[in-house]
Amino acid sequence: MAEFTITGDIDPFLHVSLKRGEKIYCESNAMVMMEQALELKGKMTGGLGSALMRRFANGESFFQQHIEATRGDGDCLLAPTLPGAIEILDVGACSYMLTDGAFVAAESGVNLNVRTQGLGSALFGQTGGFFICEASGVGKLAVSGFGSSFALDVEPGKDIIIDNAHVVAWDSRLHHEISVATQGGGGFLGQIVNSVTSGEGMVLKFSGRGKVIICSRNRQNFASWLLKLIPGNG
Repeated sequence: MAEFTITGDIDPFLHVSLKRGEKIYCESNAMVMMEQALELKGKMTGGLGSALMRRFANGESFFQQHIEATRGDGDCLLAPTLPGAIEILDVGACSYMLTDGAFVAAESGVNLNVRTQGLGSALFGQTGGFFICEASGVGKLAVSGFGSSFALDVEPGKDIIIDNAHVVAWDSRLHHEISVATQGGGGFLGQIVNSVTSGEGMVLKFSGRGKVIICSRNRQNFASWLLKLIPGNG
């Protein structure tokens, strides 16, 4: 199996070591450096339909980069789109749901499939709209968020509430539901108003048993920062 390691503390690289015949795929433009023994190709992983669905679900590129050790062993360095940490997950015993832009790279045995989610999560959760990507199969998966990352372990009877803008990925066996950070009178609409005025907005409550990957920076603020870089939006 390919070896995934993280190199660097601030805005790190994903260092992947491949033996002859092994291959991975990654987000478009993720490859920073690769040795001559490796071969890089652009492909629509899973065909046209799957590529379109992933584009709508997570905003991933239509074409992904496929790197294979065709001429011998070799190493490559990959960089995520978001300026932040990288987490390496083992897909097999469980699969993982990914939020927008979280995918960095995976071994060839990992499949990115598109699933639908409930109306509440689609409208308020900001985790991928009505469609969301699920990483299943067997192999290593690398995801990234904005800022530092941390893995939380959810256990039965110990539900965890997380600001939706800080969620990167989670174990698909977990139950999640949309909620508001603050409680108060006035029904659900009143709670939304209270939550927005508190600065927290919507949150996700996870229950069951599994892992949730979170990031330290607000992904919404990152999107706003990117818009300011465009002339006329500053």
